Amino acid sequence: MQNRFANLLAAAAVAALGSQLWAGGFWLQLGNPEANAEARNANAVLVIKAVGCADPANAHVTARAVGMVDGKRQAIPLKLAALSEPGTYALARQWPEQGKWVIELTGKNGAMFTNTLVSAGPSGVDRLHAKAEMKPFSADDVEAMLR
Repeated sequence: MQNRFANLLAAAAVAALGSQLWAGGFWLQLGNPEANAEARNANAVLVIKAVGCADPANAHVTARAVGMVDGKRQAIPLKLAALSEPGTYALARQWPEQGKWVIELTGKNGAMFTNTLVSAGPSGVDRLHAKAEMKPFSADDVEAMLR
Protein backbone atom coordinates (compact mmCIF):
# COMPACT_ATOMS: atom_id res chain seq x y z
CA MET A 1 0.00 0.00 0.00
CA GLN A 2 2.83 2.37 0.89
CA ASN A 3 4.54 1.60 -2.43
CA ARG A 4 1.31 2.29 -4.34
CA PHE A 5 0.89 5.65 -2.56
CA ALA A 6 4.48 6.61 -3.44
CA ASN A 7 3.85 5.71 -7.10
CA LEU A 8 0.67 7.80 -7.17
CA LEU A 9 2.47 10.71 -5.55
CA ALA A 10 5.30 10.46 -8.09
CA ALA A 11 2.82 10.29 -10.98
CA ALA A 12 1.00 13.37 -9.67
CA ALA A 13 4.27 15.28 -9.39
CA VAL A 14 5.26 14.37 -12.97
CA ALA A 15 1.82 15.40 -14.25
CA ALA A 16 2.01 18.73 -12.44
CA LEU A 17 5.50 19.48 -13.74
CA GLY A 18 4.61 18.29 -17.22
CA SER A 19 1.68 20.65 -17.42
CA GLN A 20 4.03 23.52 -16.59
CA LEU A 21 6.33 22.50 -19.45
CA TRP A 22 3.48 22.42 -21.93
CA ALA A 23 1.72 25.52 -20.57
CA GLY A 24 3.74 27.79 -22.85
CA GLY A 25 5.34 30.98 -21.77
CA PHE A 26 5.85 34.54 -22.81
CA TRP A 27 8.78 35.93 -24.75
CA LEU A 28 9.73 38.52 -27.36
CA GLN A 29 10.49 37.30 -30.85
CA LEU A 30 12.82 39.51 -32.89
CA GLY A 31 12.29 39.84 -36.62
CA ASN A 32 13.75 41.33 -39.75
CA PRO A 33 11.94 44.55 -40.70
CA GLU A 34 12.58 43.81 -44.39
CA ALA A 35 10.08 40.94 -44.11
CA ASN A 36 7.26 43.25 -42.98
CA ALA A 37 5.89 46.03 -45.22
CA GLU A 38 4.53 48.02 -42.26
CA ALA A 39 7.91 47.89 -40.53
CA ARG A 40 9.71 48.96 -43.71
CA ASN A 41 7.33 51.93 -44.01
CA ALA A 42 8.15 52.86 -40.40
CA ASN A 43 11.93 52.78 -41.21
CA ALA A 44 12.29 50.04 -38.60
CA VAL A 45 15.59 48.41 -37.74
CA LEU A 46 13.87 45.68 -35.74
CA VAL A 47 10.45 44.03 -35.39
CA ILE A 48 9.41 42.84 -31.93
CA LYS A 49 6.57 40.36 -31.48
CA ALA A 50 5.11 39.25 -28.15
CA VAL A 51 4.51 35.51 -28.39
CA GLY A 52 3.56 32.59 -26.17
CA CYS A 53 0.53 31.22 -24.47
CA ALA A 54 -0.87 34.57 -23.36
CA ASP A 55 -2.90 36.88 -25.60
CA PRO A 56 -0.32 39.07 -27.38
CA ALA A 57 -2.83 41.90 -27.70
CA ASN A 58 -2.60 42.34 -23.91
CA ALA A 59 1.21 42.55 -23.89
CA HIS A 60 2.92 45.80 -22.96
CA VAL A 61 6.38 46.16 -24.52
CA THR A 62 8.84 48.96 -23.79
CA ALA A 63 12.33 49.71 -25.08
CA ARG A 64 15.36 51.78 -24.20
CA ALA A 65 18.84 52.17 -25.60
CA VAL A 66 21.83 52.10 -23.25
CA GLY A 67 25.15 53.13 -24.74
CA MET A 68 28.60 54.57 -24.41
CA VAL A 69 29.46 57.61 -26.52
CA ASP A 70 32.77 59.45 -26.00
CA GLY A 71 33.22 57.70 -22.66
CA LYS A 72 29.80 58.79 -21.37
CA ARG A 73 27.04 56.32 -20.58
CA GLN A 74 23.63 57.29 -21.92
CA ALA A 75 20.14 55.82 -21.61
CA ILE A 76 17.44 56.81 -24.09
CA PRO A 77 13.78 55.73 -23.84
CA LEU A 78 12.65 54.44 -27.24
CA LYS A 79 9.26 54.64 -28.91
CA LEU A 80 7.79 51.51 -30.44
CA ALA A 81 5.27 51.73 -33.29
CA ALA A 82 2.42 49.24 -32.93
CA LEU A 83 1.84 47.26 -36.12
CA SER A 84 -1.51 45.86 -37.26
CA GLU A 85 -0.77 42.36 -35.94
CA PRO A 86 -1.61 42.37 -32.20
CA GLY A 87 1.49 42.38 -29.99
CA THR A 88 3.82 43.32 -32.86
CA TYR A 89 5.94 46.48 -32.87
CA ALA A 90 8.44 48.24 -35.11
CA LEU A 91 11.53 49.90 -33.67
CA ALA A 92 13.13 52.70 -35.69
CA ARG A 93 16.64 53.97 -34.88
CA GLN A 94 16.39 56.67 -32.19
CA TRP A 95 19.94 56.53 -30.78
CA PRO A 96 23.10 58.20 -32.10
CA GLU A 97 25.11 56.57 -34.89
CA GLN A 98 28.34 56.81 -32.91
CA GLY A 99 29.17 54.52 -30.02
CA LYS A 100 28.06 51.05 -29.08
CA TRP A 101 24.51 50.48 -27.87
CA VAL A 102 22.39 47.82 -26.23
CA ILE A 103 18.64 47.84 -26.82
CA GLU A 104 16.75 46.62 -23.76
CA LEU A 105 13.27 45.32 -24.55
CA THR A 106 10.87 44.57 -21.71
CA GLY A 107 7.59 42.71 -22.07
CA LYS A 108 4.80 42.30 -19.54
CA ASN A 109 1.59 40.38 -20.00
CA GLY A 110 -0.40 40.16 -16.80
CA ALA A 111 1.90 38.53 -14.24
CA MET A 112 4.29 37.28 -16.95
CA PHE A 113 7.57 39.08 -17.62
CA THR A 114 10.34 38.77 -20.17
CA ASN A 115 13.14 40.94 -21.44
CA THR A 116 15.70 40.87 -24.21
CA LEU A 117 19.03 42.59 -24.83
CA VAL A 118 20.13 43.31 -28.40
CA SER A 119 23.45 44.87 -29.48
CA ALA A 120 23.34 47.81 -31.88
CA GLY A 121 26.15 49.71 -33.50
CA PRO A 122 27.20 51.41 -36.71
CA SER A 123 26.61 48.20 -38.69
CA GLY A 124 23.03 47.78 -37.40
CA VAL A 125 21.12 45.69 -34.87
CA ASP A 126 22.44 42.19 -34.09
CA ARG A 127 19.17 40.34 -33.43
CA LEU A 128 20.82 36.96 -34.05
CA HIS A 129 22.92 37.23 -30.85
CA ALA A 130 20.23 38.66 -28.56
CA LYS A 131 20.03 37.54 -24.94
CA ALA A 132 16.64 36.79 -23.37
CA GLU A 133 15.67 36.20 -19.73
CA MET A 134 12.47 35.78 -17.75
CA LYS A 135 13.90 38.03 -15.03
CA PRO A 136 15.26 41.59 -15.22
CA PHE A 137 18.80 41.98 -16.48
CA SER A 138 21.40 43.41 -14.14
CA ALA A 139 23.59 46.40 -14.94
CA ASP A 140 26.44 43.89 -15.34
CA ASP A 141 24.51 42.06 -18.08
CA VAL A 142 24.09 45.30 -20.02
CA GLU A 143 27.72 46.26 -19.41
CA ALA A 144 28.92 42.88 -20.72
CA MET A 145 27.05 43.43 -23.99
CA LEU A 146 28.49 46.93 -24.34
CA ARG A 147 32.04 45.53 -24.31
